[in-house]
Amino acid sequence: MKKVIIIICILVALILLFPIREQAKDGGTVLYNAILYDVYDVHRISSEEGKDFDEGIVVKILGYEIFNNVN
Repeated sequence: MKKVIIIICILVALILLFPIREQAKDGGTVLYNAILYDVYDVHRISSEEGKDFDEGIVVKILGYEIFNNVN
């Protein structure tokens, strides 16, 4: 019985933590979406003058932004 519970816990963790990769159409941004977290590897064309690209990483856990260093 204990082995079954451990296997079920491992399967639930894999489902919650396994990311799905998506490619955005904004110049190269890659999105990694899982149920519990989102990671955005940002590389997009900037709308500001004098700046060519916005680059950085955004991390969200349970919908709350934890880290953002997009320039």
